[in-house]
Amino acid sequence: MAKKPEPKNRVVADNRKARFHYEITDTVEAGIALTGTEVKSLRGGKATIGEAYAGPSGNDLLLFNAYIPEYLEANRFNHDTKRPRRLLLHRRQIDKFIGATQREGYTVVPLKIYFNDRGRAKVELGLGRGKKLHDKRETAKERDWQRDKARLMRDKG
Repeated sequence: MAKKPEPKNRVVADNRKARFHYEITDTVEAGIALTGTEVKSLRGGKATIGEAYAGPSGNDLLLFNAYIPEYLEANRFNHDTKRPRRLLLHRRQIDKFIGATQREGYTVVPLKIYFNDRGRAKVELGLGRGKKLHDKRETAKERDWQRDKARLMRDKG
């Protein structure tokens, strides 16, 4: 039996609630500056970005509150699990995100962390505005209707 080809982007951490809590208007792929033990720990696939966000720090954009567990084989050379991590973007993109967060009330939310086809760790960032309660209800209603519609089509067809 032939071995299955590995998917192009292997997702390590996914922020599934981000699209529910935020209205995402723009997405961009960013690199992330990691230490060696963080990369090895990410390959294990136990990272969490549920409470993470990106924000300005000087002239850079940093990823705050992302949890990457310690790499157990690294002993004393391990990393801090929730340290701020620098995001690697072009200057124009950084300025756009910083301007949107400061002037227009947007939030930069990490949507997922994955390894691209070259083996580099990447973060998909979304520029989003927080949803109000009635918007969240509308989203849930739409999702339920799509699920019911698919079920009806499958049963008839």
